[in-house]
Amino acid sequence: MVQLMFWTIAAYLVGALPTAYIIAKWVKGVDIRRVGSGNPGATNVFRSIGKGPGLLTLFIDMLKGWLPVWLCMQYTAGSVAPLVVGLAAVAGHTWSPFLRFKGGKGVATSGGVFLALLPLATLISLGAFAAAFAVSKHVSVGSLAGAVTLPIAAFVSDGLSLHVALAVVLGLLILVRHIPNIRRLFKGQELSAAADSAKEEL
Repeated sequence: MVQLMFWTIAAYLVGALPTAYIIAKWVKGVDIRRVGSGNPGATNVFRSIGKGPGLLTLFIDMLKGWLPVWLCMQYTAGSVAPLVVGLAAVAGHTWSPFLRFKGGKGVATSGGVFLALLPLATLISLGAFAAAFAVSKHVSVGSLAGAVTLPIAAFVSDGLSLHVALAVVLGLLILVRHIPNIRRLFKGQELSAAADSAKEEL
């Protein structure tokens, strides 16, 4: 129990590191919460700060999910601990104490968690993200498609298991965090990748 508490707290703190905020401050000296969409996540860094900083943010946000889970799998016994640790990492990213318990939407960090737990399911979910994004030109649509696909892919990969339960929880969290995006999509107000490119050219 003490060991699980240690791993859970450590994962939460790692997940809570405000990657987007730190990189935006470092590169441009701006508060990412006050530019673009205001969301402290990789997509907003990509749009508001640049492609390089955005990709770096994406990589680190995924690493925040993958690393705690992978380390936990190496040094603890049992199948439950890595799942708890993964959930803690995503919770830290989503509700960071360093940003007054606000944060990103958990997509990249959830992807990192499942990359450690079920790589095949993660690749299937990533494929759904890529396909939806290619068709819609909206990152949010890709994220939602990936979130919906993840539990199905986890079931195909691992059967009815606790991995599927975690995938459902994280998928629902991502859906809830995207409610404002869903509303903008229905109103035709969601910013697309094409619009991002136009903004850069202007």
